Amino acid sequence: MTELNPFSHCRPAPFWLEDAPLRVGDAGALPKAADLVVIGSGYTGLAAGIEAARGGMSVLVLDRGVIGAGCSTRNGGQVGSSIRPELGKLTTRHGEALAKRIRDEGYAALAHVQDLITANRIDCDWRRTGRYMAAHSPKQYEGLERLAEARRRAGEPEITPVPQSDQLRELGSDRYFGGAVSPFNGAVHPAKLHAGLLRVAEALGVTVQGGREVTGIRRDGVGFTVAVGSATVAARQVLIATNGYTGPLSPWLQRRVIPIGSYMLATEPLAPDVAARLIPQGRMVVDTRRVVIYFRMSPDGRRLIFGGRAALSETDPTRSLPRLYQMMLEVFPHLAGTPVTHSWNGFVAYTFDELPHIGVQDGLHYAMGYCGSGISLSLYYGMRAGQQILGRAEGATALDGLQFQTRPLYYGTPWFLASSVAWYRFADRFFA
Repeated sequence: MTELNPFSHCRPAPFWLEDAPLRVGDAGALPKAADLVVIGSGYTGLAAGIEAARGGMSVLVLDRGVIGAGCSTRNGGQVGSSIRPELGKLTTRHGEALAKRIRDEGYAALAHVQDLITANRIDCDWRRTGRYMAAHSPKQYEGLERLAEARRRAGEPEITPVPQSDQLRELGSDRYFGGAVSPFNGAVHPAKLHAGLLRVAEALGVTVQGGREVTGIRRDGVGFTVAVGSATVAARQVLIATNGYTGPLSPWLQRRVIPIGSYMLATEPLAPDVAARLIPQGRMVVDTRRVVIYFRMSPDGRRLIFGGRAALSETDPTRSLPRLYQMMLEVFPHLAGTPVTHSWNGFVAYTFDELPHIGVQDGLHYAMGYCGSGISLSLYYGMRAGQQILGRAEGATALDGLQFQTRPLYYGTPWFLASSVAWYRFADRFFA
C-alpha cells in the first residue's frame, strides 16, 4: 500500500509506547526522607535504585517528567558492545593496561544486559541478533577489514568482514560497499525493558515518582536536603542520572555532557516479502558515516525502524521527518511511498572524550555520557553506581578517577553542533 502523502497518519510519538505505554497518574505522597535519592527515572536511575535497594537502602527515584519518558523509551533498541573509542586510541590516551580494562568493561556491559533480563524475567523481546556495520565507501570497507584484524590481534570478540559481493545476504540494498558482522550484539524492545526494570525496582520497595522536578540540592550535615518544588526530602546520598536531559540542577555536569537529538521513524507493517528482503538475518544495522544512521526491523519483523541525525539543529520530529524519510529511501529506494506511522526523537549524551563517566562531585554521585550506546552502558554503570553508593568493592570500574572533561565557553548548550554536523556531512560525502 502506498499513499501520496506517506506522513498523513503519522503519530508524533515513539513506536515503542504502543506495546508499553508510560505510566501516567498521581505520584502519591512525597517521602520526607530516603537513604538514596536518584534524579532521573531512566535505565541508569532504575538500575542504581535496584542495586541500592537490594543492599538494604531506602530509595526514592524522582523525575521532572513522566516516568521513563526520556531516551530509555525512545532509543533504537540496539544493544552494542558499548565503548566507542577503539583500543589503539584508548592506549594512546591512557596506556595499554587501562585501555584494555576500559574496553573489557564495554563487553562486560553487553553481557550484563542479558544476565539482567534473564535473572529478572523481563519480557522485552531480547535477542542476540548481531550487528551489521555497513561501509558507506570503499575506503570505509578497508577500514573495517583493518578493524577486524586489530580486534583479532587484541584478543577482543572478533568481527567478520562481508565484501560487497556477499552483502545481499545481510542487507537488501546496494547503497553500501560491504560491511562487517559483529555477532555478539543484540536487540531489545526499549520501552518493555524499562517497564520491566520499573517492575523489579518497585517490587524491591523503590519509590518512583514522576512530575517531581528537583530544583536544588544542598549539603545538610552528613547528608543532603533535596528541594522538590516547595517540599524537601532528606537524603543520605544523591545520584544524578539524567544523561542527555542533564540541566542546570548541576552546572558542573551540564558543562560535561553534550545533548544530541536522534530522530527516528517507524513504517507501517510491510508486505512479508518486502520486509524479509530488507535485513535478511534480522541484525541491527549501523553505517560508518560520521553522521551515523541506524536501522532495524521491529521485534515482530514487520516494520522498519530507521534513525539518524536528520537536522542540523534540534527541531520537532515532525519537521525533520521528510529529511529522515529521504535518508531511508537512499538506503531502500523501493520503499518510496511507504506510509510512516510514528516519528519521534530522543536525546543522547556525548562527552568530549567519547567515554561514559561515573564518579562523585561535591558529594553527589553521577553516571552518564553513554555516547549513543546507552542501553548496555546505562544498565551496567547504573548498577556500578549503586554498588559504589553502598560502599562495595565490586562497584569499582575502569573509569574511576578519569577526568570528566569540558571545554572553554561550553555551558550545556551545544552552540557548535549545527556547524559540526554540516562539516561531518560534507566529510562523509567527499572525504570518505
